[in-house]
Amino acid sequence: MYILGLNLFHADSSACLLKDGVLIAAAEEERFRRIKHWAGFPSEAIKWCLLEADINLENVQHIALNQDAKANLGKKIMFTLSKRPSFKMLLNRFQNKYKRLSVKDHILKAFPNSEFKGSIHSIEHHTAHLSSAFHVSPFNEAVAISVDGFGDFASTAWGTGHGIKINLEKRVYFPHSLGIFYQALTQFIGFHNYGDEYKVMGLAPYGKPIYIKQMREIVKLKTDGGFELNLDYFRHHREKINYEWDNGSPNIGTLFSTKIEKLLGPARLSNEILTQHHKDIAHSVQAMYEEAFFHLLNTLHKKYNLDNLTISGGCGMNSVANGKILLKTPFKKIYVQAAAGDAGGAIGAAMMTWHRVGGQNAQQRIDSHDHAYWGPSFTDDYISNLLNLQKKRIEEENCIIENFSDISKMIKITATEISQGKVIGWFQGRMEWGPRALGNRSIICDPRRSDMKNILNLKIKRRESFRPFAPSILCEAVPEWFEQNDDVPFMMQVYQIIKEKRSAIPAVTHVDGSGRLQTVDEKTNPRYYSLIKEFKNLTGIPIVLNTSFNENEPVVCRPEEALETFLRTKMDILVLGDWMIKRNEKL
Repeated sequence: MYILGLNLFHADSSACLLKDGVLIAAAEEERFRRIKHWAGFPSEAIKWCLLEADINLENVQHIALNQDAKANLGKKIMFTLSKRPSFKMLLNRFQNKYKRLSVKDHILKAFPNSEFKGSIHSIEHHTAHLSSAFHVSPFNEAVAISVDGFGDFASTAWGTGHGIKINLEKRVYFPHSLGIFYQALTQFIGFHNYGDEYKVMGLAPYGKPIYIKQMREIVKLKTDGGFELNLDYFRHHREKINYEWDNGSPNIGTLFSTKIEKLLGPARLSNEILTQHHKDIAHSVQAMYEEAFFHLLNTLHKKYNLDNLTISGGCGMNSVANGKILLKTPFKKIYVQAAAGDAGGAIGAAMMTWHRVGGQNAQQRIDSHDHAYWGPSFTDDYISNLLNLQKKRIEEENCIIENFSDISKMIKITATEISQGKVIGWFQGRMEWGPRALGNRSIICDPRRSDMKNILNLKIKRRESFRPFAPSILCEAVPEWFEQNDDVPFMMQVYQIIKEKRSAIPAVTHVDGSGRLQTVDEKTNPRYYSLIKEFKNLTGIPIVLNTSFNENEPVVCRPEEALETFLRTKMDILVLGDWMIKRNEKL
């Protein structure tokens, strides 16, 4: 049985494919369209999933959507009657829902020579989120939470998972949302692009929480673990906010009201210099989010008395907060899916559908997802043909090409080049699922160099100087370098680096002594593991700096994009599978 899971008509549009309940392919649409956070119908991701499985659309029995226009209908009606929002706001929401009901039309348009004869299942947004984490986690039972902006009129949901069953006990409904709180304040600080919340996380350690009192005026905690927004500071509940979700980069209008400027001062324009005032606001925003988040988690642990926790939803990407859970709550183990945000809802919708329609075989849990390598891969012949076609251009750029039949030799050479301060483009195997580069579509550097942040920003990234770079570490070495010891395969937790070790890896140590680590296991990524191990053999350091293989664009997907990024930047070496392209220093 094939089930196609979709996140569509929203940011981070994506598709995944299950075969008899087992994930075989998953990818975000942005990787194919080359537009960050691409919103709309994920036609290219669907095409790739079908190609990977070597099937046609006719072979798919079920399509699962991570949204249900009929969900929480009573709450929607009550809100409309009580709050009387503007006509433009209601018209906008109706048009969005009408669009979502025409999935078959979009399928027909994307696949004009095929016919889908199966069933379409609409899975409530937060149910899909909860499933995306719990059903692929290593836990047979756990507290399950989903926290994001909004989906199907709710922003937060929680309950428990037991075996294959999820008991969704409670939701926080529109217009109250921690995701909206964080997004609105992100805009207030001057970061207006969709997904810029991670900039606030990176900026926060440069400030102090001196505005926490003001933040508590904005967010009110409730005794059941939930929260409420002081709606005086927001616009989304009473005015038409510009939401652009169709066929391109998502765009969201201003969420905060002018009243917030009386509380925090003037909003920063995107071209204005970041001051200490803005850094202090960023720290206060993060502190308020954590206060609300841990309030919820502590309440739920007391209520359910379960030590395992699964986290999903866009706020599940708050790796700083995630890294403090084991310190600030009684939970013993956590699992955050590699694509915790809306993209991951495609897997949750597909898994929920499998457990509902898969018959007897679907009554058992599947193996947990311990890696995120579910995207496209490319053969050595494919890469060879590309390099042959581009040989003249590569040579004109004073680069030399070498193929390695001995992979261990290639790894040793690459590790040596890293230790000598070279910037390496590393393109291997299947592309990562989710927003993090995890060693298959990565730029790799020496973490020992204090100047490496500036080198990377100058040569490649062209981004804000305050943003940190991440350490990839051999999983067995974590206790020697970090204050907490845990498996973090998806780079979803930030931990404190042991104080005495920070000076040894300045390029991956943030200003507050933390690092957003990725633990690397030999079983799940043997080639990347071998590279880091060889670097350790040369330097004594079981860590490399890992950042996404891109330049202000989506992470590269195909060898063509990797080669193009290498050639137009000042990257030193590109490793494409078994091939190495190196700038000739002698010329």
